[in-house]
Amino acid sequence: MELIVVGSGTGVPSLRRGSPGYGVRAGGQLVFLDLGPGVLRAMLHYGLNFSEIDVLALSHLHPDHVGDLVPFFFATRYALGYTRQEPFHLLAARGFGDFYGRLKEAFGQWVEPPPGLLQLRELDPAALEEVVLGEVVLKSAPTNHTDHSLAYRVEAEGRSLVYSGDTDESDSLVELARGADLLVLECANPFKVPGHLTPPEAGRLAAQAGVGRLVLSHFYPPCDAVDVAALAAAEFSGEIIRAEDGMRIVL
Repeated sequence: MELIVVGSGTGVPSLRRGSPGYGVRAGGQLVFLDLGPGVLRAMLHYGLNFSEIDVLALSHLHPDHVGDLVPFFFATRYALGYTRQEPFHLLAARGFGDFYGRLKEAFGQWVEPPPGLLQLRELDPAALEEVVLGEVVLKSAPTNHTDHSLAYRVEAEGRSLVYSGDTDESDSLVELARGADLLVLECANPFKVPGHLTPPEAGRLAAQAGVGRLVLSHFYPPCDAVDVAALAAAEFSGEIIRAEDGMRIVL
């Protein structure tokens, strides 16, 4: 299993960090976690192509996490660029279908992938869900951000990775991440913003879950002015990694 950090930032434009997007190669598949603005183009810098995405899992529907969804759907309609023949799976919280319906009202057929290509599965935003796709098992659980925010656990090849999406402190996320090899946690600011984690809170959550390694990500600019890993280390004694765009981590 391998994690590729495509975007470690937020919706704030930054030369250093792109909007959220994380590729996970596991079980012979490419699982992609969130698709923020500019992620499709950024993927190309790191050897990834949108035609390769087998599973697209969306944590929630804030623009910085789904901004490239319309360009993605639009681009699937052009065979000169999109070479995929087999279906891809899209996972999102229940209610995504209504959201997608409004996108189609706005853009019409231009955001409809070719027939049979998109396989949508809506997940319960208030409970643990599990989806098995070949050798990959994906589990979801609610987080403390919006009413329809999800975290995801990817299991394959005897390894496990958990991605928080956006969250405040969350018991359901602790349970989802229990014993994971790698936990990718948002760490938006060094000061408290409701619905997000500070570095010490991220460290405490990782310690509660008993994970192997912690990756801090989803940084607003103030985080680049402090040592977020050191702040998190006050609560978590394991390895802490500060995410950067293009970073690759093998589990």
